[in-house]
Amino acid sequence: MYFSSNIKLLRKRRGRTQDDVAFALGMKRSTYSGYENELSEPSLEALIAFSKYFGIAIDTLVKIDLSAMSEEQLRQLERGYDVHLKGGNLRVLATTVNADNDENIELVTEKAKAGYATGFADPEYIKILPTFSMPFLSRDRKYRTFQISGDSMLPIPDGSYVTGEYVIDWTYIQDRHPYIILTQDDGIVFKIIENKIANEGKLTLHSLNPLYHPYDLSIADIKEVWKFVHYISSEMPEQKENRIREKELIETVAQLKKKVEEIQLKLNL
Repeated sequence: MYFSSNIKLLRKRRGRTQDDVAFALGMKRSTYSGYENELSEPSLEALIAFSKYFGIAIDTLVKIDLSAMSEEQLRQLERGYDVHLKGGNLRVLATTVNADNDENIELVTEKAKAGYATGFADPEYIKILPTFSMPFLSRDRKYRTFQISGDSMLPIPDGSYVTGEYVIDWTYIQDRHPYIILTQDDGIVFKIIENKIANEGKLTLHSLNPLYHPYDLSIADIKEVWKFVHYISSEMPEQKENRIREKELIETVAQLKKKVEEIQLKLNL
C-alpha cells in the first residue's frame, strides 16, 4: 500500500503541515502522524475523509505510487482528473511551465497544426511551441490557444486565435457551446457542440456559418477537447451577410405579397 507516502507527498505539494491537515480533517496531529509514519492503519471513515480532502479516489490513494508519476500527471490528478473518480481513462496532457512553475498557454499556429495532430501527446514537441500567459485567466486551469482557418465559424474571422480550457471529462461537454476539438482525421476543428455521448457515443458538430451542414463525430475519433474561452483577431467584426440577405428576402416577400393582393383585388372587380 502507498497510502502513507501518498498523503505525505500530497500534503507537501500543497505546502501544508501535519497540523494543518489534521485540523482540516478533524483529527489529532498524533493520529495523522501515525498514518504518515505507517504506525497505524486508517479506518474506512479516515480514508473517505482523506479522499474528499485531496480530491483523489481511495483506490488511487492506496494502490498507486504517486511519487512515480510525472509532474504533468500529478498536476492533473490534483485538479480532480482521477480515473477512479471519473470512471474513464485518465488522459495525460503534455504541458509546459514558466520560471514560477505556473503553466504556460501554448500557441498552436496554422503552420503548427499538422505537427500538433501527431505530437500533441509528446512533451518534447509541446516544449517547442511558442508560449505566453494571460493574467486574467485562472491559474488553476489549463489553457491552450489555436489559430483557426476558414469561414465556417463566421463572424469569428479566418486567422483568429481561439483559446480553450482543457476538458478531461467529455461527458460534461455543454450543448450549444463552442469547443476546439483535436480529431483523428480532420485535425483541429472549432465548432458548436451537441453532446450525444451518453446515448450515442458521439458529438454533433455545428458551424456558425449556415452554409456548412452539421456532422457527427464518434468519440473514438477524438483526441482532445478544449472549451472555448475567448478569441483574438486583428480584424474588426463585419456585418453579417446572412442578416442582410434575410432583410432583403423579407422585403422581397412583402413586395410579392402586395402584388398578389393587388391582382386579387382586380380579379374581384
